[in-house]
Formats: sequence, C-alpha cells, structure tokens
Amino acid sequence: MAVQPARHIGIGIERPFAEVYEFLAEPANFPQWASGLGDGFEPAGGHDWRARTPMGPMTLRFSRHNDHGVLDHSVIPDDGEPMHNPMRLLANGDGCELVFTLYRRPSMSEDEFARDAAWVSRDLAKLKALLAG
Repeated sequence: MAVQPARHIGIGIERPFAEVYEFLAEPANFPQWASGLGDGFEPAGGHDWRARTPMGPMTLRFSRHNDHGVLDHSVIPDDGEPMHNPMRLLANGDGCELVFTLYRRPSMSEDEFARDAAWVSRDLAKLKALLAG
C-alpha cells in the first residue's frame, strides 16, 4: 500500500494538558464537540463504543488511557475497512496543542478530502470553545 496523503490539523488550547487530556480520554465527551463522529454513543465493551455517525451506525475504538497524549480512535463500519484517526495532545507552555491527522482514503476526491479537513477544523474549534468555558 502506498503512503496515503495526510493533513495534520491542529489547534492551541489554553487549558492545562492534564485537564484537556482527561476530557478527551473519555469517549462519552466526544458528542459534545466531535460532530464528525455523530451522537448516540453507547459503551460496547472494552475500548469500543457504538455511535450513530453521519455515515451510519459504526463502532468507535478508542486508545487506552496513557501518559503520552495519544488519543487515537478508529471508526469501524459494520461492513467495511476501519478508518484510523491519530490524535495527539502536546504540552505547550501553560496550555496544549491538539493535532489530528486526517488521511485521505483511496476513494476520496480532493474536494471530499478538503471538506473533511474543514469539518475537523470546525470540530476542533468547537472543542476549544467548549474547554474555554
């Protein structure tokens, strides 16, 4: 498989790293800001959750709690290939930087990829506003 085109989409958040990490490490908080993952989150065992996404019902698999700011999640269609979404939280002064890596799937046009990137940017801005309280 060739290397997929990717975009790293980041946003600075003026809240302590530990506070932001704990919020993001709880999958039940995602519907408050991550519209791309939909709503109706229900625990499905282990690190898996079920959600009603814009692409239909899917399993979401979240990374284990860790000390490194790794907040990856995979979106797993009932009848398709999983889509891995790397996300990292990095300490930055008194705040932090959240970086989401968006991969362009082979079936995506450049316009679809750009729309997805804009969607991720909007979701990250919503997260920043939510945490700014």
